[in-house]
Amino acid sequence: MSRRRRTAGLVALATGVAGAAVAAGVAVEKRAVGRARSQPDPYADEPFGKLHTEGLRVVTSDGVGLHVEVDGNPEAPLTVVFMHGFTLRMDAFHFQRRDLADAARLVFYDHRSHGASGRSPAEHCTIDQLGKDLDAVLQAVAPAGPVVLVGHSMGGMTILALADQRPELFGERIVGVALLSTSTGDIAKELVGVPGWVSRVINPAVPQAAKLVRSRATVIERGRRVGTDFAFIVTRYLSFGPGAPPSLVAFMEQMLIDTPVEVMGQFFDTFLSHDKLTALDVLSDIPVLISCGSRDVLTPLTHSRLMAQRLPSAELQVLAGANHMAKLERHDEVNEALRRLFARATS
Repeated sequence: MSRRRRTAGLVALATGVAGAAVAAGVAVEKRAVGRARSQPDPYADEPFGKLHTEGLRVVTSDGVGLHVEVDGNPEAPLTVVFMHGFTLRMDAFHFQRRDLADAARLVFYDHRSHGASGRSPAEHCTIDQLGKDLDAVLQAVAPAGPVVLVGHSMGGMTILALADQRPELFGERIVGVALLSTSTGDIAKELVGVPGWVSRVINPAVPQAAKLVRSRATVIERGRRVGTDFAFIVTRYLSFGPGAPPSLVAFMEQMLIDTPVEVMGQFFDTFLSHDKLTALDVLSDIPVLISCGSRDVLTPLTHSRLMAQRLPSAELQVLAGANHMAKLERHDEVNEALRRLFARATS
């Protein structure tokens, strides 16, 4: 047998082995997903996405209409405003809305280009603009009285943008802040949990990749499907710790799929430039809760620890085994911490 034929044979063998390994891996993952989807689900009958009141429209500084809802105890002296994360909507605070209604007057809204709010011009899809939007919401629905701000992920960044823009609000008006699974910046340096050296290789290409997504948004949109094994796997990996109930994964998956690809691409650049570390100083004289899951792959625990170092009087809650959506998967513990924050803010 010639050397060339032996080489071809080895290549074919290697290719066959690799193909078999991939097929076996896919089969194993499919079985794992099948088991995950069929496991006992404590939230099978939970009315996710259905806790709503009559909404109102708040117009921002650039004319975008934000969908806002007010819930909870209308007689309570404290107002709590909740800001959701990227690609989500106000429904992401399902368990907070369900379980904290007695604690305060609760305000929820969808960020621009998310949920039921109006679409934003691409050039205004920035965290700084979200800070201005929050200011507009406060002026419209909480013009007086003490306020606590609760932000998850991009929502926490929104709070820091407001602190940077309107520091005078923090003290008498804004009396407490919760930063849930969020970051002051440098998010791209720890890209979804991959090793640091991989991020350093990938990061320079991220802006070009985002540009490509924006240019091909229509094509990509047609290819998106909810309910597939791949979507389930990715959603579970990015959002939850091990053993997450399938209904939670499906709820998160639906919010993600409801956010247009074009919107994702328009916001992506702002995360690369987000840098609000010094804005934390504005929060130094008010009660602050910093909460994060130990397995968070989107805004890793290191980011929360950095914020806690800057704010030594803040409560740092580390939820062992929880991921980026800790406020859903570990809602009882998060809600208990929020109640402690409300008590400190009004004492």
